[in-house]
Amino acid sequence: MGADPVPLSVYIYAPNRVAPIIFTILYATSTSIHLHQCHRDTSWRLLSLLPLSALSFTLGYALRTANAFDAYLYSKSNSTNLVLFIMSQIFIYIPPPLLELANYNILGRILSYVPSCAPLRPKLVVRVFGSVMLVVETVNALGVSLSANPTASAVTRALGKGMAFAALALQLLVIFAFGVLATMFWVRLRAAGVRASAVETALKTLGASMALILVRCLYRLVEHVGNTEVDLDDMEKLRKLSPVMRHEAYFYVFEAVLMLLNVGLWNLWNPGRAFAKNVHLAGDGMTEVGYEDQRERFWTKWFWRSDGKMRLQDELQMDRDLRRSS
Repeated sequence: MGADPVPLSVYIYAPNRVAPIIFTILYATSTSIHLHQCHRDTSWRLLSLLPLSALSFTLGYALRTANAFDAYLYSKSNSTNLVLFIMSQIFIYIPPPLLELANYNILGRILSYVPSCAPLRPKLVVRVFGSVMLVVETVNALGVSLSANPTASAVTRALGKGMAFAALALQLLVIFAFGVLATMFWVRLRAAGVRASAVETALKTLGASMALILVRCLYRLVEHVGNTEVDLDDMEKLRKLSPVMRHEAYFYVFEAVLMLLNVGLWNLWNPGRAFAKNVHLAGDGMTEVGYEDQRERFWTKWFWRSDGKMRLQDELQMDRDLRRSS
């Protein structure tokens, strides 16, 4: 993690050999735990983005490990080192927006668990922000693939950096919207006197997760500000680059460690057991209301039961009528 640039290094510096191995093992461990938790709780629909993100990080740091062992110098006659570097960057850049989307998916499920306090329809939350994050992920992936290649033209790299910057800015807006929505929901829970420990724990974990993603986004924004023009053959230009780009320590502190804490949070406080089932809290804020539908998936997806199953809005109206009559 030295401070002096290394000529022709695709990383600008000589990458540490031990750190990527450690993070590959840690992310692989988190991936395995997430897969086990999803299988145990049958929570694939709710939490599948968590093991997917952890797996992407694992691949990214595994490729960085391959790069670190004397395979980080650019050569015109052999593009293997460059390809490893670009693929590593892509696999490391892709997961944070996915983790953000996973958080919105979890928030949407929590809103449907306490529908009487939800500021927006839960499905609307997932659909709207899922669409936004799809745009973010697409722009992010394209931007990284273009800007990560130090041998590309200046115009191409500038386009890639602009796209990556735009994706990061959108991520910040989504984080802000998340904070507003979660705060409104928290205030309504308090006003209604709902004291569900699973909900409170999940909301606190969501807040911590979003805070980690926010710090990581700010780090990446700083990385794109200032002198970022890379010329692998010019030592003077390399020395004038932003310190965030020249020092590997920044990457491991604000990217590797923060995102490891993020996926690890959901290993420790996994919401699968509490929210994977099709239940919600009744108007009293304590009683779980649910049902077990034995029909085939086709019928449960498209049709309501004809033997007394009510829509959620009907149940909420009944709760309100009971309150008025009491």
